[in-house]
Amino acid sequence: MSDLRQHARAIWDAAVDAARPEPLVRRALADLAEPLRAAPRILVLGAGKAGAAMATAVEDVLADCLNRVEGIVNVPADALRSVALSTRPLRKIRLQAARPAATNFPTAEGVVGSLEMLRLARSAGPDDVALCLLSGGGSALLPAPAEGVTLEDKLAVTKLLHQCGATINEMNAVRKHLSAIKGGRLAQAFKGKTIYSLIISDVIGDPLDVIASGPTAPDTSTFADALAILDRFRLRDRVPPPVLIHLQRGVAGQIAETPKTAPGGVHNLVLGNNAKALIAAEARARELGYHVLNLGSFIEGETRHVATVHAGIVRAIRDQGVPIAPPACILSGGETTVTLSANPGKGGRNQEFVLAAMLKLGAMPNVVVLSGGTDGEDGPTDAAGAIADASTLQRAKAKGLDGWDQLIHNDAYSFFEATGDLLITGLTHTNVMDVRVILVERERA
Repeated sequence: MSDLRQHARAIWDAAVDAARPEPLVRRALADLAEPLRAAPRILVLGAGKAGAAMATAVEDVLADCLNRVEGIVNVPADALRSVALSTRPLRKIRLQAARPAATNFPTAEGVVGSLEMLRLARSAGPDDVALCLLSGGGSALLPAPAEGVTLEDKLAVTKLLHQCGATINEMNAVRKHLSAIKGGRLAQAFKGKTIYSLIISDVIGDPLDVIASGPTAPDTSTFADALAILDRFRLRDRVPPPVLIHLQRGVAGQIAETPKTAPGGVHNLVLGNNAKALIAAEARARELGYHVLNLGSFIEGETRHVATVHAGIVRAIRDQGVPIAPPACILSGGETTVTLSANPGKGGRNQEFVLAAMLKLGAMPNVVVLSGGTDGEDGPTDAAGAIADASTLQRAKAKGLDGWDQLIHNDAYSFFEATGDLLITGLTHTNVMDVRVILVERERA
């Protein structure tokens, strides 16, 4: 592996390390020691890709009072297996395998866990305290369909929105209004004294009502917004009839809206996010001797368009020394979207970003492009993303690959699998969206 590739991976790893759940949760619980000590019962609820690691940290910190702890957290199946293999099995917090690995759609197992959370929340005594552990992927892991709507109905809507390239904000606005637990309804169900939601954000700008679809946050969206989103993507005639009926009844005022104000005693605390991860990546890049251009965590839009802009910045740095001179590191975060072709291949937004950027840059030497999901997942694949340079295109040419054709057909995984440039990390047990690292060295004589 070249020095540039090694550096790009080290910088990306620093971003992921800054979002590791255990130290973030430990620091937060240190500040909550007094109210937790006084609570007769501590309920632990939640969902997300970081849920297993967060729950492990909670049990470690509260080891001397586990007799007062009980709870359930919905997590991906792979996260459950990793805890089972660890030397610190959980004793009081049950982890519910709420979806298989490498998928992001709700399941019946997720419904079971979500309904148990609602039951525990309603069972709280007046002085009980709840810890709600929320992280990336939490929305799909918290399926509790509203009355009259089935899991299959919700699954159909989610798939349609995903295929249309809807943003996470748009998908969550619809899902909240088809749910019995999202959009502040978990906090509404809680009968105890205080809820502390410990949050690792996977959403641009950290809006509390969007992260995991905001089970403990007031909801700013409405039934009318959800219906408008379906109309925007021309889905009104394609969604299951019970979905349309439910949303229309909500607009007509026949179903109660999601809570617009937070109940007293609810505290939502963002522990980690994409911006903090980029700051850590920037520090590592400077240690390695790079000038850094941090584009921030608000990057969104169609993946190929975002890649084209990044490629243009690379050319400006190489040809004009602006806005920074080589050796340069371009960092960006956020989360882009992919509009799928009629017959899509295999891939994810990070793999598609790297392929699009490299095709724009051509065989430009001394440039490395890396993009990866900080959760270790990218679409329905076993890769977090990809890492590529000019040698990638050389290997592709030798193998007779047509990168442009594979880009058009959303088949970046097959391209990078053939060239050996997939970024495969395994699950990281956290999620703060995507981190992109592009390194540009001086041209060599």
